[in-house]
Amino acid sequence: MRKLKVVKIKRLTPVLALATLIAAFGSSFQYGYNVAAVNSPAELMKAFYNETHYSRFSEYISEFSLTLLWSISVSMFPFGGFVGSLMVGPLVNRLGRKGTLLFNNIFSIVPAILMGTSKTARSYEMIILSRLLVGICAGLSSNVVPMYLGELSPKNLRGALGVVPQLFITVGILVAQIVGLRSLLATEEGWPILLGLTAIPAALQLLLLPFFPESPRYLLIQKKDAAAAKNALKRLRGWDDVDAEMEEIQLEDEAEKAAGIISVLTMFRMRSLRWQVISIIILMGGQQLSGVNAIYYYADQIYLSAGVKDQDVQYVTVGTGAVNVLMTICAVFVVEYLGRRALLLLGFSVCFIACCVLTVALALQDRVSWMPYISIVCVISYVIGHALGPSPIPALLITEVFLQSSRSAAYMVGGTVHWLSNFAVGLVFPFIQVGLGAYSFIIFAVICLLTTIYIFLIVPETKGKTFVEINHIFTKMNKVSDVHPAKDELKDIPLSAVEL
Repeated sequence: MRKLKVVKIKRLTPVLALATLIAAFGSSFQYGYNVAAVNSPAELMKAFYNETHYSRFSEYISEFSLTLLWSISVSMFPFGGFVGSLMVGPLVNRLGRKGTLLFNNIFSIVPAILMGTSKTARSYEMIILSRLLVGICAGLSSNVVPMYLGELSPKNLRGALGVVPQLFITVGILVAQIVGLRSLLATEEGWPILLGLTAIPAALQLLLLPFFPESPRYLLIQKKDAAAAKNALKRLRGWDDVDAEMEEIQLEDEAEKAAGIISVLTMFRMRSLRWQVISIIILMGGQQLSGVNAIYYYADQIYLSAGVKDQDVQYVTVGTGAVNVLMTICAVFVVEYLGRRALLLLGFSVCFIACCVLTVALALQDRVSWMPYISIVCVISYVIGHALGPSPIPALLITEVFLQSSRSAAYMVGGTVHWLSNFAVGLVFPFIQVGLGAYSFIIFAVICLLTTIYIFLIVPETKGKTFVEINHIFTKMNKVSDVHPAKDELKDIPLSAVEL
């Protein structure tokens, strides 16, 4: 009688679920929270800056100097994110994925204490320094959490769990919007507490994450500790028979043995990684340059034009944040059914259409009475489209399209593009808005369209494939040897260019 082979479906075990929730809540949540936390109390904080300056020098700050100080306070966050992205490679290779997340909490707890006590200390410098530090925290977490979860997950759950960090970013934004209501903590006494709350998820992660496994891939491929990797897999999968998955990781290890840890400069010089690098740069750039920050910048004005009362705009903004969360939850559940490529195409296409219609609606809103309502529909549609694809998928793809040796360098590149694009939009958009007004969204529509075309022509589907299988797809696209392409290329690259 022929023996039937039993195929185990890798499920979401309690250990894997809790590791995902603790990593995402302790890190990604903070990113979202700190993005939105300073929006509601902005005027109160500017008044504090002015009063502090008066108590020191017996004169108030000029309007220009106050605007400059506030701009510095806000821009320190994306600048810190850029710095944090540059730290990803060295930290994850030395401390591991879990170790880096634990270390990263320093950049959350210290600034939370500084921001919480800044009013008592009468120091706006503490706030500016803190914004830099929480930016570093966000720069690290936005790269390390997707990497960690992508390496913990079985291939049939990798997409869903890879979207969870973006879900917690949106939850963080929503929570900051709720506690930042003028009836709660957006008050003269409450704003330091609002800023200091970011220490809570960091403290919980410090307490709980040490009890969960490190990335099995990191343990086997980089630490060469097969026993620890096997034990980690057993805990994550909930059964002892993990030999097939260990073999898959060892196949990746064999393909990567000659590569060591590939540096950013080496990665740019390798033909076998050409389309992966181009794709990540375009996707991360498209994510931030597609107008998502501009939409939120314009949202309050659109709501007011539609007749929403000034004191009620904050509640409509919370409603928009709730839509963002709900659609990201949808992305968690559909990414393994529709695939990454489909969600990216759908998301960027919706954003393109929303930007086009919004341009027309803003141009005609003073002449056509019902146009402001079309503008609100465009804002909600854009938020839905971005939450489905452009927001969650690019970081997930970095984990999937790069093997272990180049993954940390790829996250450094992707993170750098993300934060520099974020910073550029924040810096340039106010000038574009003054110069072009409603027509500024044409620029974002063009970017959405070009990104959609690139995805359609170049980006392959990665759903349900192992890292090695995905690597073979790009090997054919890059027209290099199918057997250890990295090994062949590294022979021609000086040893000093590779981090061994």
